[in-house]
Amino acid sequence: MILILDFGSQYTQLIARCLREQKVYCEICTGNECIENFSKFKNLKGLILSGGYDSVYLKKSMWPDPKIWDLGIPILGICYGMQLIAEYFGGKVSPSKYREFGIASVNIDFNSFLFDGLNRKEILWMSHCDKLSKVPKGFKITASTDSSPYAAMENIVKKIYAVQFHPEVKHSINGKKIIQNFIFKICGLSCDWTIKSYLIDEIEKIRKQIGKNKVLCALSGGVDSSVAAVMLNKAIGKQLYCVYVDHGLQKLGETERVRTVFKKIFGKNLIITNAKKIFLSRLKGVTNPERKRKIIGHTFMKVFYNEAKKLKKIDFLLQGTIYPDIIESISIAKLKVPIKSHHNVGGLPRRMKMRLIEPLKFLFKDEVRALGKELGIPMEIINRQPFPGPGLAIRVLGEVTKMKLNILKKTDDIVTKEIRNSGLYDKIWQAFTIILPIKTVGVMGDTRTYEYVVVIRAVNSEDAMTANWTKLPYELLDKISSRIVNEVKGVNRVVYDISNKPPATIEWE
Repeated sequence: MILILDFGSQYTQLIARCLREQKVYCEICTGNECIENFSKFKNLKGLILSGGYDSVYLKKSMWPDPKIWDLGIPILGICYGMQLIAEYFGGKVSPSKYREFGIASVNIDFNSFLFDGLNRKEILWMSHCDKLSKVPKGFKITASTDSSPYAAMENIVKKIYAVQFHPEVKHSINGKKIIQNFIFKICGLSCDWTIKSYLIDEIEKIRKQIGKNKVLCALSGGVDSSVAAVMLNKAIGKQLYCVYVDHGLQKLGETERVRTVFKKIFGKNLIITNAKKIFLSRLKGVTNPERKRKIIGHTFMKVFYNEAKKLKKIDFLLQGTIYPDIIESISIAKLKVPIKSHHNVGGLPRRMKMRLIEPLKFLFKDEVRALGKELGIPMEIINRQPFPGPGLAIRVLGEVTKMKLNILKKTDDIVTKEIRNSGLYDKIWQAFTIILPIKTVGVMGDTRTYEYVVVIRAVNSEDAMTANWTKLPYELLDKISSRIVNEVKGVNRVVYDISNKPPATIEWE
């Protein structure tokens, strides 16, 4: 495996994606992770130091454990990672007179193993304000640009390689080739990590971890929890109990869909509990998005705790947490501001006295879908568009009420059905509606109206870490808008969100 040390770059997750695409397993750790903790990573064959937004010459800047340089395994530094390498080995990093943001023409020394197979000039992505002003002893310069004479360097004896640009982003034309050269030609890895091998390993781990104990599953009916549940069912069978909480924040008809699909798989071990009243009562008057998420998370746990008490002697709780949930909820580099918290990230209340099982926590969304296919889960579930853990509560901006939820469910159902009818459902990552906490003046017939505004949001993405707004056909938008205004009482205006992620997030809260 390869370990990625994260120093706060917005592109760190893209490095992990590049490696996974090459069927090489990797994980992300905090940049200053103590080397003693590396022992938990089996077969560690290389390190990648990510970029970061700090300057290495500042006192507050983050540094890796100095013992990493003595591991004897190949190291690749990217941007801030290159600057760390330079400073540590006696080089010098200084503020750049000419900052580089965006694509740059880079002169490449193709005699370097890192750049094997590349052209003499490559288009690569730069994003930095500092530059290497003095080369450390023993390092050879292998790339340059007009404003950065030291755009890449290497020390073959120490097995250390460094680049100022970002090969992991799609704007770097042959960037993936550079990463391939590092993991295969320099680290000597092979393409031996697959979803099938992951499934075999995880099932073995789960059986050893659980033994003859019982597991309670937080089943939502979405892709992540469904895949996690079927995976555990394959591993331990009737020791798994699936609890579906009917909290009233789901899509229209969701509870019946879950009952129909999963009763066949789990039988009597599928428990559906009605908790609509408690969720709505706890959300009453709440408008802050983070508070909503936390309330929903805590209420989920309370419901599970009560169900666990009824079942007796439940030792484990299964959750469908995936990698983007963790990355966005906590500060991996301990310097970044969390984007948002997720209801299934952050551990369990002490009173639950259960251990957490998260078999998907190191997988990206597309990998979870591939795992579901490997498990034989019906395509109608695997290809289902993502749905947030907190449900429709975070698509009702402002206070969540029963009336607003009813409006949202109906408008969301119209969007889903019309996109399916157009043949675009499987080509779009996510499409849904949001109800705004404002009303606008309208006219229906000869009557003045003062009703809510509904937003249509449709995006395309690979793993939800970045996303582009989808250019739905005007005819389709026209049909959706017309149906919403005519069929859903309480709405007189429909707008379309054309924001990308970043700077926006996919969800509005």
